[in-house]
Amino acid sequence: MKKIKLIWDFRGPLSQKTAQHHHKHLEEFFKFENKKLFEHGTKSLSDIHNYTYAIVLKEDLEFFKAKLKPHRGQSLE
Repeated sequence: MKKIKLIWDFRGPLSQKTAQHHHKHLEEFFKFENKKLFEHGTKSLSDIHNYTYAIVLKEDLEFFKAKLKPHRGQSLE
């Protein structure tokens, strides 16, 4: 089962709050779409760079790219 980490970056003085807000909407989306979500959360890289992430099945990548438009991704193979 190959997985990929989808990432949405947020920058600026309010990036932590924005990342947390985006995370809340991601949780709602996954419940609504009934898609497998292995792990999700937010990470802080600095005071002005935070991101939201979701680890999903690689086979669902095109669906998520079309619907959620992640900024970047990392293969977890």
